[in-house]
Amino acid sequence: MELKLPDALTTGLRSLADRGESELVPQTRLAGPMPWVIAIMVALTVIAGAAGLSLSNTARTASDELSGGVTVQIIEANPVERARQAEAAANKLRETPGVMEAHVVSPEEVERLIEPWLGARGSEDDAIPVPALVDARMRDPVTGETLGALRRLVREVAPAARVDAQSTWLRPVFGALDSLQWLALALVALIALAMSAAVLLAVRNALGANRDTIEIVHLLGGTDAQIARIFQRSVGFDAAGGGAVGLALGLVVVLLLGRQFSGLGAGLVDSGALDLTDWLLLASIPLAGVVLALVTARITVIRSLARIL
Repeated sequence: MELKLPDALTTGLRSLADRGESELVPQTRLAGPMPWVIAIMVALTVIAGAAGLSLSNTARTASDELSGGVTVQIIEANPVERARQAEAAANKLRETPGVMEAHVVSPEEVERLIEPWLGARGSEDDAIPVPALVDARMRDPVTGETLGALRRLVREVAPAARVDAQSTWLRPVFGALDSLQWLALALVALIALAMSAAVLLAVRNALGANRDTIEIVHLLGGTDAQIARIFQRSVGFDAAGGGAVGLALGLVVVLLLGRQFSGLGAGLVDSGALDLTDWLLLASIPLAGVVLALVTARITVIRSLARIL
């Protein structure tokens, strides 16, 4: 992995004293492996960042929707008694302060909810009782104390009732989403570290290949800062070009994956759609890559020159 800098440093030899610093730096084009390495890393960062942002949106939306949700299950074998207790529990909840709404979930909707797991049920399956469900929405998030009070109230009129907060059902899912978000963040950090390492190796190789020229530039009055800017300019062009290509590749992959997931028609997946702020964050990744490459190049050059000169 090499940076093509001899022309810049040779120009410095010819006219360091009476020409501006901009003439020491050529207008480089995409060449060599480093721009493409940066493009691949930026693309991977965009994909990992999009995944993390999508998971964050999914967790936040699901948490907001379920924070005030309460479900009452009436576990009773007798269908008549089951229906009576469900209606009584719904009426009791409607009378309870802090409950905005409560309604009995229709048997047809319950059947539709359990069909993916138990399949379509016919009349011969009536021996397997399905609990009646009451869906309630609280004004405030459900706490353990609130849930305990609701259980006591509901069981006064529906002894077979089981009261649960909807958020507790998805607690393992939220835990998994949090772990995946941390994993995406760790991947972004590792990719940034790998890109810094790639730039560091490229700059060191270029310094080693042009060491004699650099020493002569120093003898002619060139400073470490001037030489560092030469390398920064070359690295900046490579990082900008590679970042633009990587951003385009990453966004194509993200859009294709988004179309695939949107076809599932799952509410939890749809809630992870990226908003304008998320797209702006993804678009800023190449800029962050350029800044990282420039800083890495400058630190590498300054420290290397301090050792070899």
